[in-house]
Amino acid sequence: MRTDPNDTPTRAVVAAVQLPGVSDVELDVSVNELRELAKTLGYEVVGTFTQKRASFDTTGYLGVGKRQEMRRFVEYGALESASADDEGLDADDDPMLDVTVDERPEAAPAKRPTARSGAARAKEAARSAADPDTRHVDVVLVDHEISPSQARNLEIEVGCEVMDRTMVILEIFHRHARSRAARAQVEIARLGYMGPRLREAAKLAGPKGRQRSGTGGRGAGESHGELDRQKIRNRIMELQEEIARMDVERKTQRARRQEGSSIARVVLVGYTNAGKSTLMRALTDSDPLVANKLFATLDTTVRALHPPTVPRVLVSDTVGFIKNLPHDLVASFKSTLEEAAEASLLLHVVDASDPGFERQIKVTDEVLAEIGAQDLPRIRVFNKIDGVGDAHAQSEAEAALRARYPDCVVMSARREADVAALHATLRAFFQKGLAEAELFLPWTSQNMRGEIFSTCEVLEERADAEGALLRVRGDPATVDSLSKRFGLPAGLRALLGGAEPTDPEAAEGG
Repeated sequence: MRTDPNDTPTRAVVAAVQLPGVSDVELDVSVNELRELAKTLGYEVVGTFTQKRASFDTTGYLGVGKRQEMRRFVEYGALESASADDEGLDADDDPMLDVTVDERPEAAPAKRPTARSGAARAKEAARSAADPDTRHVDVVLVDHEISPSQARNLEIEVGCEVMDRTMVILEIFHRHARSRAARAQVEIARLGYMGPRLREAAKLAGPKGRQRSGTGGRGAGESHGELDRQKIRNRIMELQEEIARMDVERKTQRARRQEGSSIARVVLVGYTNAGKSTLMRALTDSDPLVANKLFATLDTTVRALHPPTVPRVLVSDTVGFIKNLPHDLVASFKSTLEEAAEASLLLHVVDASDPGFERQIKVTDEVLAEIGAQDLPRIRVFNKIDGVGDAHAQSEAEAALRARYPDCVVMSARREADVAALHATLRAFFQKGLAEAELFLPWTSQNMRGEIFSTCEVLEERADAEGALLRVRGDPATVDSLSKRFGLPAGLRALLGGAEPTDPEAAEGG
């Protein structure tokens, strides 16, 4: 596969099996998503192969005939078939070919390869690999997770590298991880994925892969594969210990941020590329990474809601979810996703312009349930409504969304009025349970004004010769603590009498 940045892009084809119960629309959405994942890696997708089957071929995922078609496409850039000729295509025409073969269960079974030794298969792989300098495809991307043996057999028959959906996602995570925690978590998932592949490689290596010891070359030697797997297990243990230490540091920092103050936490969750980072930038007046590609954000970013509110609201962006997100990745990123599990409120961001948004909602709900965040308060935010079409189409789409999800927010993170409305919704949410009180701050204690103004919203302020009378609103515990320290003096309380302390005219009349 090409690695030189000055060389032409890595050329890829997408391969997918449509199982019974999977509609054409679902297949198209999944295949298009894999194509977008390939674009995130910088690959150029030059073809798509789909096939209807009752189940995956246990040998090479796709049927024998389809694998042969792919082999011809890898070598020549076009299919040497009657269908291609009938369409007037040849090897020099546009290679974006979508070929679907309906391989029904009642069809005659294809002849399967005979069993061969690992060494024989390895030699065949070396002979059958297409010339990397002349072939038209560098890698086949499979839209499912397949076994190591299926991947290896498919590589042998099509003549180029094969990456399943899990490997594609892992590679994206590997390239985009920036923080120490994210890099460690991704490495754990990659190592866990590679273990079974090493066993398959050891089978192909045959007896030569075994390292012998003892007299005459006999004894309790270990294979190179076993030594490699032991190294993987040791490295995973090291990384897990490192992540555990980072978790302690993160929890300590979190406790310090919350100590002595009332901080509300909003966490943005949702499908990858739903616009979470754009929305966070708009809500916090910050500049997180914004890119129109899948998994642009892997590291949790925390910023304060802007303009500031009382209580202070922290907004966190998290890694996006995706269909068939590898389980090991979910497990590895649990420490990062704890931001969601410990949130006061979840903003579930959905791409309203994506026809498959309902499937994306389902995927996000499943991941939230896996990390124990399914019962947290949640607001569904349908973002990118400006991408639906013209004004009339947007109005119809918004009406349909509000009818189906009555409490949702429909908006575009690129429109200031929509962002301001969401800001007001967040402010109202966190002010529901606030308490109000009257505080009296003598002129001799004016150095405490900073604490009051930073922890509470000052609704009204009046002054007299003795000090300042403040009407404040804030977290009940904070307000109660301030009331005990700066409660109204008995004389002032008697002066106010039975009048409402929040009514300035009554206070003056008393």
